[in-house]
Amino acid sequence: MHVKHFLLVAALGWGAATAHAQTKPAARKPAKTVEKAPGKPEAQESPAPQVKEPAEGEMKLYYLAFLKKGPNRSHDSLTSVKIQEAHMAHINKMAADGKLTLAGPFMDDGEFRGIFIFNVATMEEAKALTEADPAVKAGRLVVELHPWFAQKGAKLK
Repeated sequence: MHVKHFLLVAALGWGAATAHAQTKPAARKPAKTVEKAPGKPEAQESPAPQVKEPAEGEMKLYYLAFLKKGPNRSHDSLTSVKIQEAHMAHINKMAADGKLTLAGPFMDDGEFRGIFIFNVATMEEAKALTEADPAVKAGRLVVELHPWFAQKGAKLK
């Protein structure tokens, strides 16, 4: 069953990647010139920062984590809420640190509960981040990690 979900996510990612690769960047507007006011020094506008777009087809290695139901889901409702709040705080910190590119829950209440897509250097770092998650520590979730290639800079639409 997990292969079906992995293929679905991989297909969605590939679709987003190929759609992104097929879109052309918008033409850049020429820099504005600022007219000199009489008796005042000439104003200059600072140049816009140059952003390097990924080359078409340029791929990047990410780490995809499937969050699945863990063996310990019998917590009382108050404890479950506290674990979920700590889980969300952990997600927000990973995102703020630039290590988590994308995260979200599955909505079908099945074995698979959600995904993380990590932008980190190694599988070991992704594993350490998932093991630090309070929901994983509490046994409410277990994680299955996979290295995953996607178009560099791809975005969901």
